[in-house]
Amino acid sequence: MTKNIAIEVYGANIICASCVNAPSSIDTYEWLQAAIPRKYKDQPFSITYIDIEKETADERQKEYIKRIQDDEFFYPLVLVEDEVAAEGYVQLKPIYKELEKHGFKAE
Repeated sequence: MTKNIAIEVYGANIICASCVNAPSSIDTYEWLQAAIPRKYKDQPFSITYIDIEKETADERQKEYIKRIQDDEFFYPLVLVEDEVAAEGYVQLKPIYKELEKHGFKAE
């Protein structure tokens, strides 16, 4: 059994200007929340949505929010175990690849 993998999705209510026609950040979060357990049954993970327009007490999250606001990353920004897995127009393949680095196996 793999350890519980932490996934974070950073985003905002407004769609990123560089990501025209992409799903919203919250839609991306909900999509990943549904898609991951379908491919990787019974493999533990937690997924958290972080709104970049709201205050957070977590210093690490503040740093990622600042980097997004400084245009270093597009949003939604998806981290798997604190590694950038995807940004902007998010696709499943890079997320799955990162999860498999942490021991996830498709069923």
